[in-house]
Amino acid sequence: MTGFLTLLYKELLRFWKVGFQTVFAPMVSTLLYLLIFSHVLEEHVQAYPGVAYTVFLVPGLVMMAMLQNAFANSSSSLIQSKITGNLVFILLSPLSYHEIFFAYVTASVVRGLAVGLGVYLVTLVFFDVPLSSFSWVLMFALIGSALLGAMGVIAGIWAEKFDQLAAFQNFVILPLTFLSGVFYTIPSLPPFWQGLSHLNPFFYMIDGFRYGFFHASDISPYFSLGIVATCFIAVSWLTLQMLKRGYKIRH
Repeated sequence: MTGFLTLLYKELLRFWKVGFQTVFAPMVSTLLYLLIFSHVLEEHVQAYPGVAYTVFLVPGLVMMAMLQNAFANSSSSLIQSKITGNLVFILLSPLSYHEIFFAYVTASVVRGLAVGLGVYLVTLVFFDVPLSSFSWVLMFALIGSALLGAMGVIAGIWAEKFDQLAAFQNFVILPLTFLSGVFYTIPSLPPFWQGLSHLNPFFYMIDGFRYGFFHASDISPYFSLGIVATCFIAVSWLTLQMLKRGYKIRH
């Protein structure tokens, strides 16, 4: 496990050394979303009975921040290593592709949790946000961050330039995140968009995570957990195959 722990330490140190950019800046951006949307829509939108719209927003924004930063951590690390040429030192070391995968994904989970926890703690200063089931919150936080960390590895392997990585984030990750029910409940949409939303795996992450706060959700949390776990297994298998074959890394 020495190689895994060394690479994990390197990845943790990489984002923590620039914590203002990788942790605190996303926290500020997420809190600005909360302040703007709550100010504009607080009096006009009712999500769950007895739950203020501002309070409803908090879990979705926390999860959104975790997912986006988990993806950014692994993807940015890999593309920087490829462009600067220092990825060769990882490839020359006696690290298995399993160790490389778990080190990058674990570091992504840590960064995602750090940002999410920071956003949640700051919101508690201004709003009374209930936490009904810590176990549900933790499960979806861990598996959601791990899924996006694995997707970040795929994007970092596939991309050859920073603009390709930006395209992946802007045209795949960002739309899936914003259309997952962060700012609204799915039943409030027209039937066509409801059906389309149920094809979005990010919806199940947001909805299940929100269930841990309010014990209310648009769909069964057990079903959501099953969907997210299946997606994580599929994406992890694909990532491991890419690492094993050296796709755009060794060849």
